[in-house]
Amino acid sequence: MIRVILPYHLRMLAGVGREVALEVDEPVTLNVVLDALEAQYPMLRGTIRDQVTQQRRSLIRFFASGRDLSHDPPEAPLPVAVALGAEPLMIVGAIAGG
Repeated sequence: MIRVILPYHLRMLAGVGREVALEVDEPVTLNVVLDALEAQYPMLRGTIRDQVTQQRRSLIRFFASGRDLSHDPPEAPLPVAVALGAEPLMIVGAIAGG
């Protein structure tokens, strides 16, 4: 079971609490987790990554195990603690402004 923490605006859109749990197949990668998230909550499709290119939206970041995973390849395995459900994958909406 993978734990994912969503930012407020995505929680409201999906109608869920702060953290969701997802069943995913191995290997546990960012793409696998996002595929499962979008399958379980179809209203999130296109909000975290582009539906055509599958690229991360520019104001979305991914963190786990004290690391910024936003620029890691989406096919790279997530940290073991995340894959085991001991730690969550955090999806964070960045704030921009001037």
